[in-house]
Amino acid sequence: MTRLTSRFLIDLLMRRTEAAGGFGAILASGDAQSGVILIQCRERGAAGALLERRFSMAGGYVWEDVGAAAGDDEATRTAYLERRKKADPDLWIVELDIANAPRLVAEWAELA
Repeated sequence: MTRLTSRFLIDLLMRRTEAAGGFGAILASGDAQSGVILIQCRERGAAGALLERRFSMAGGYVWEDVGAAAGDDEATRTAYLERRKKADPDLWIVELDIANAPRLVAEWAELA
């Protein structure tokens, strides 16, 4: 089975977001082949879930909400994202501003 690259998956997510009437922005570009993907979900500018794509020990990938680790307020969340970016230069950080972004991510993940 062919493994899709991180860049391809990000491009697909951006197109699906825009097709659904939302807005997506790449805040940090990671490794095009296998960088970890972190998605900052927003709805009308308000912070929502912070989802990270991780490899599961059972095989395949799972999406975990790491928002609790990032905190609720904007400054704490921004600091968390900066720490993650420093710790992992291959990390992709994508922001989606669309109604029910976690649902869109779940649908997209089923394609990948």
